Amino acid sequence: MRQLLPRASDRVDPYDAYRPDDPHAPFLRLNMVASADGAVTDRRGRSGGLGGDGDRVVFRALRALADAVLVGAGTVRAERYGPHRPPEALAARRFADGRARPAAIVVVSQSLDVDIGAPLFTEAEVPTVVLTCAASDPDRRAAIERVGRLVVAGDARVDLAAGLTGLRERLGCAHVLCEGGPTLNAALLAAGLVDELCLTVAPQLMGGSGPRLAADLEPSRDLDLIAVCEQDGELLLRYRLTREWP
Repeated sequence: MRQLLPRASDRVDPYDAYRPDDPHAPFLRLNMVASADGAVTDRRGRSGGLGGDGDRVVFRALRALADAVLVGAGTVRAERYGPHRPPEALAARRFADGRARPAAIVVVSQSLDVDIGAPLFTEAEVPTVVLTCAASDPDRRAAIERVGRLVVAGDARVDLAAGLTGLRERLGCAHVLCEGGPTLNAALLAAGLVDELCLTVAPQLMGGSGPRLAADLEPSRDLDLIAVCEQDGELLLRYRLTREWP
């Protein structure tokens, strides 16, 4: 992988390149892959068919740098999420940085339509967390707490700002990586909760009318390009956003 901006380099280490300035400060990073014409899923409705080797290397590095991986329940189902198990080399670097265990997977679900019998819950090294609201079904909440962790934020709907505060204060998750999907992305962006967008542009044209990075985003957001890397035709872009932390 080579870096084109801010300084040209024939070889870059994503773990070092994406390391936050202060790993203990509140920080939310959004990571997505999209085709050159903006599709964030392939024709099977999954993002895995879009990313190449460069995207996968950055994907693993970003997870290794995070305290928590935030993802919508629909994306968990569509992408068939399993437990987070970082590669041995990245786990060793994470340990050297003072993080003994992998990042927790945090599933955002208002309805609690999650399969608690799936490996994401039953085989996780770090208990999977579900972020929900007070209006969710109490029996489902109790079932989830038997196999994982639960954070309740908001009354009728999930309050993402309060949820992020809860993750930080209750579980020590300051550096959060969001992996979508488009509905969750739009909610975080509209609320001004995203610090950085990492976007892989895959050298493919998908066509069709599939989902984009953020569904129904209002208002629009300006981005400040801070870095560009390239590998095998993939562009790996980093954008900074400005926001207020809750």
